[in-house]
Amino acid sequence: MDQRAKPGMVLLAGNSHPGLAEDVARHLGVGVGSCLVYHNTNRETMVDIQESVRGKDVYILQTAARNVNDIIMELLIMAYACKTSNCKNIIGVLPCLPYSQQTKMKRRGNISLKLVADMCVKAGFDHIITVDLHSKESQAFFSCRMDNLRASPFFLQYIIENVPDYHNAVIVAKSPLGARRATSFADRLRLGIAVLHGEFKDLCVDERDDNDGRASPPPPEQANPDRTRVYTIGPPLPPGFSKEKPPIYLVGDVSGKVAIMVDDIMDDVKSFVNAAQVLKDNGACKVYAMATHGILSRDAPKLIEESCIDEVIVTNSVPHDTQKAKTAKIKTVDISILLAEAVRRIHNKESMSHLFRNVTMED
Repeated sequence: MDQRAKPGMVLLAGNSHPGLAEDVARHLGVGVGSCLVYHNTNRETMVDIQESVRGKDVYILQTAARNVNDIIMELLIMAYACKTSNCKNIIGVLPCLPYSQQTKMKRRGNISLKLVADMCVKAGFDHIITVDLHSKESQAFFSCRMDNLRASPFFLQYIIENVPDYHNAVIVAKSPLGARRATSFADRLRLGIAVLHGEFKDLCVDERDDNDGRASPPPPEQANPDRTRVYTIGPPLPPGFSKEKPPIYLVGDVSGKVAIMVDDIMDDVKSFVNAAQVLKDNGACKVYAMATHGILSRDAPKLIEESCIDEVIVTNSVPHDTQKAKTAKIKTVDISILLAEAVRRIHNKESMSHLFRNVTMED
């Protein structure tokens, strides 16, 4: 029996990562559907679906590479075009979910991923496939079905096959928040872990000023210019304690060992570079950095090349050919087979549990 996808499906791709779309289509034994996505003279996004999608399951592959806002508009307009063309279902294949890092309220900001989720559902998505969400709880923002796949088995296989003497390695979390992921990797590889705690003072400047309401009510000499009454409620609030973290230090032993840092997103690499320097200063003989989504924006390739990181391993969830041309330290792990198998199982109405058999809740 042919295990590839059945007829009745269309795989479309935006402009974010055509190479990954071709790889997924090759695994599925189908072609990438004909769809023209472009910008007109005033940068409005234009979409022309050039084949019939009526009554079919449409899979739209798009990922959060550069120009994320253009990518989101392409995704939404492509979905809406398919919806208005009477397709059966619309499934978004979004390996790196746009705005996935904006999941917490900061001061007077907002949780932007919730807005993106609402727009995706409104545009017509019935199902979303993604990989290694920055916050697993953010799946609740989407009122459609969602599958959060894991890339950890690919990284574990890479470590076993490509890291010399990996039995002498230590899995490192570059912050306490990443300790659960590091522990998950270490348990399956039978390795120890280390955790970096604290932060570099020159990288965390608090931009708040004193005029943010903390002095309310105002001092008597400034209050009541119009003679209105100010109500108070007894003694003042406790002064509290400083939120500043201590200078960065290492918990665990990496002396004479291979240090492997694991994370989900690598964009601004300064934290990785600084963490690698701390590991080297503590005796690590080699430093590897692993992350599912290697966005590597701005001058990240230059910083990696000049750093003491020996190798950066990322998946092809986002394109990084330009970055790889600037430094030989970046290596790619192909996860197109994972996305293709997820598409095949969804289209054939098969269980997805097989794709999660070698992962843990901490991944």
